[in-house]
Amino acid sequence: MMDVEGQQDHHPKGPQTSKCLKRALVVLNCLLLSVGNTGGPLLSRVYFRHGGHRQWLSSWLETGGWPLILLPLSISYLYRRRRRLAPDNHHHPTKLFFLTPRLFLACAVLGLLIGVDDFLYAYGLSFLPVSTSALLISSQLAFTASFAFLIVKQKFTPYSINSVALLTVGAVMLGLHTSSDRPDNVSEGQYLTGFILTLGTAALYGLILPLVELTYRKARQVITYTLVMEMQLVMGFFATALCTIGMLVNKDFEVIPREARQYGLGEVKYYMVLVWSAILWQCFFLGTVGVIFCVNTLLAGIIIAVFIPVIELFAAILLHEKFTSEKGVSLALCLWGLASYSYGEYRDKKKKEAALKAQTTGITTGS
Repeated sequence: MMDVEGQQDHHPKGPQTSKCLKRALVVLNCLLLSVGNTGGPLLSRVYFRHGGHRQWLSSWLETGGWPLILLPLSISYLYRRRRRLAPDNHHHPTKLFFLTPRLFLACAVLGLLIGVDDFLYAYGLSFLPVSTSALLISSQLAFTASFAFLIVKQKFTPYSINSVALLTVGAVMLGLHTSSDRPDNVSEGQYLTGFILTLGTAALYGLILPLVELTYRKARQVITYTLVMEMQLVMGFFATALCTIGMLVNKDFEVIPREARQYGLGEVKYYMVLVWSAILWQCFFLGTVGVIFCVNTLLAGIIIAVFIPVIELFAAILLHEKFTSEKGVSLALCLWGLASYSYGEYRDKKKKEAALKAQTTGITTGS
C-alpha cells in the first residue's frame, strides 16, 4: 500500500518537473546557440585582424572545445546511474556509452568532413570581413536544401525554391562588389580566394547536415539527447584530430609563442582570444544540437537567421567594418530567403500534424 501511495504522490510531480526541466533546457540551448553564433565568428576574425596568421590553428579552435561535452555527458551518466540504483528499479549495470561501433564509424567520417569544413572557413575568414563571411555562410541553406533533396529525398516547395533563389542572388551581389569592403592588408586575389573558400564552406556544411540526418535514420537505435551529445563528441574529436595534424605539418605549435609575443593586443589577450574562441564555438555546436533535439531544426534556423544582423552590427561597432549598401541589400535578401524557408517548413509541419490528427480521429471513430 505504501508503494502504491508513493507512486501516486510521485506521479503528478513527475510530468510537471519534466516540463520545467525541458523548458529550462530549451532556454539554455537557445542562449548557447545565440552566444556561440555571434561570438565565435567575431573572435575568429579578431584573431586574424590583430596579427594572427595560422589558419590551421583557427580551424582547430572551432572544434577544439569538444572535451567540454564530457561535463554534460558525465552528469547524464550519474543521473542514469542514480535512477538505476533507486529502490523501485532493478539493479542493471548503467551503460557508459550508447554509441554502437557502426554509428561511431559514421560519426568519425562526419568529423573528418567537419575538420575540412573548419579549415575552409578559417582560411576564407582570414581574408574576409566577418560581416561578408556571415552573409556568404547564410547561403548554406541553399546547399542544404539541394543535398537534402538528393540524399534524404527531401521535397522542394515553392518556399524553399524561393529561398534558394534569394540566397543565390545575395551571394552573387556580394561577389560583384568584391572591392567595396576588402581589408587594407588583403590583395584582390586573396579576397577572391576567401570569397570562394567561404562559399565552399557553406556548400560542404550543406552536405554534412543531410548526412547527419541520414546517420540518424540509419542508426538502428533510439536517438536520445545523450546519444546526440556522444555523436557530437566523436565528430568534434575527429575534426580536431584532423586540424591537429594540419597544425603539426604546418608547424603551428612552434609558431604560437612567437605569434603571441607579436600580437597586436598583447600576449595575454592573444591566449584569451584562443581560449574564448574554442569555448564560444563549442557553445554554438552544443546549442544547435540542443535546440534541434528539444524543439526542432526550424527554431535553430530561425535563431541563426535572427542573429545575422547582430553579427553585422557587432562587426561594424567592434571591428569598425564597413557596412556598404550592397551588404544591406544582400542582408535583406538573406533574411527574406531564410524567412521564406522557415515559413515553408512551418506550413509543412502543420500539414503533417493535421494529417496525423485526422488519421488518428478516423481510427478512433472506426473502432
